[in-house]
Amino acid sequence: HVQLVESGGGLVQPGGSLRLSCAASGYTYASYCMGWFRQAPGKEREGVASMNSDGDEFYADSVKGRFTISQDNAKNTVSLQMDSLRPEDTAMYYCAADHGTSRSSCTVVAATQYWGQGTQVTVS
Repeated sequence: HVQLVESGGGLVQPGGSLRLSCAASGYTYASYCMGWFRQAPGKEREGVASMNSDGDEFYADSVKGRFTISQDNAKNTVSLQMDSLRPEDTAMYYCAADHGTSRSSCTVVAATQYWGQGTQVTVS
């Protein structure tokens, strides 16, 4: 049973930084992707950043150059360093994982199987 547990959300001023972490357990597949989605009130959930076992990375255009995704294999964690935060980054952020490594895996909601409970990020 795959479990994803996020931490690190909070309130930050515009221009500030936050680091989100996601601890994964119960995942034993060699092929995988892990990433982050976000959902603001009244909006659809969208892919923010992801990485996979093939070494590919994805960033939404809105966060390129400001957010960095990284992974610690020894600790089974994936992190999202968020710098130069803007009010429009305010959202619930979800950690996600899947067995696939296609372009849509961990970047499209419908192509992503496992989800964390979410952590709130507020930029104000």
